[in-house]
Amino acid sequence: MQPMNLSPEQHEFRAAVRALAEDRIAPRAAEVDASGEFPWDNFKDCVEMDLPGLGIPEAYGGSGADHVTQAILVEELARVCASTSLIFAVNALSTLPLVNWASEEVKARYLPPIARGESQASYCLSEADAGSDAAAMKARAVRDGDEYVLSGSKYWISNAGISDVYVVFAKTDPDAGASGVSCFVVERDWGLRFGKLEKKLGMRGSPTREVILDGVRVPAANRVGEEGEGFKVAMHTLDRSRTSIAAQAVGIAQGALDQATAYVKQRKAFGRPIAEFQGLQFMLADMAMRTEAARMLTYRACALIDDGDPEGQLTAAGAAAKCFAGDTAMAVTTDAVQLLGGYGYTQDFPLERMMRDAKITQIYEGTNQIQRVVIARELLR
Repeated sequence: MQPMNLSPEQHEFRAAVRALAEDRIAPRAAEVDASGEFPWDNFKDCVEMDLPGLGIPEAYGGSGADHVTQAILVEELARVCASTSLIFAVNALSTLPLVNWASEEVKARYLPPIARGESQASYCLSEADAGSDAAAMKARAVRDGDEYVLSGSKYWISNAGISDVYVVFAKTDPDAGASGVSCFVVERDWGLRFGKLEKKLGMRGSPTREVILDGVRVPAANRVGEEGEGFKVAMHTLDRSRTSIAAQAVGIAQGALDQATAYVKQRKAFGRPIAEFQGLQFMLADMAMRTEAARMLTYRACALIDDGDPEGQLTAAGAAAKCFAGDTAMAVTTDAVQLLGGYGYTQDFPLERMMRDAKITQIYEGTNQIQRVVIARELLR
């Protein structure tokens, strides 16, 4: 199926990214997964196409692309290598607070290097006991003259140790709940330390570590938004970044569907291609329908962001896109492995990797159970 209602420029962009993905990214995908190392060669190829600055405004060296185009980028990379797509989802998550809330000084300092591919950023919200309940965080930021002193730790941080810049949320008023959270831009060289490299089920080419804050001093000028606005910054950002995870899930599902479709056309059983068996045709049809529905939900949420969310629908729409796309990626990759039978269970084909990568799309940036809570709350409000 071909996505509808895209501009000629968006179709051209998809074709260009797909060519890059198939020619350069896909051949390395299995090795990226096996080694568990950050895919620097893939990142460099993307830098050559000016992709790191896609969502950063032109005033700060980026392309200023709309969110649908940004979703296409993540989707096409995830179709062949989800770990590589996560580089851009993480950078989008981390730069959105700067673009929407930071001072001009902070924007001018940190956004251009990220747009050029010279720097990367990570988003530090979750803690060991504060994942879905982010307001329960324990990390502290204490004002000391023209600086804040940050202490505590952040868990499950994508690209920790790779990134140069960290968007960190911490309590400036520990007694104020969500209203006591503030947001800061922290440079790696200011004393950040990192925990062990997590051994993960999937997304192995994206390092995940604990970020340790042990008396890290941050200039007050690096606060993003006002004191106490951090939780608002975090939620505003997640509403707009969940579309990247939805796009990633769509890409994984599409990649699995493409692999399974190609396989059943050439695989023979009982003297004919197994694609002729109606039971398998129905499986493929369901996989295709769900993938396309997830894509349209994702593009609709992206369009709401681009339109400024005039009717306040984005919170529910973004949650629905992320939730449905994540569930779709898990279901489609599971069925794709089934369609390949024993081969699908081996590393000779990419389906088992896609199935492992798909699982996290149901978990990070808000579990799919939390997304259902968000959707219901918006319906009942």
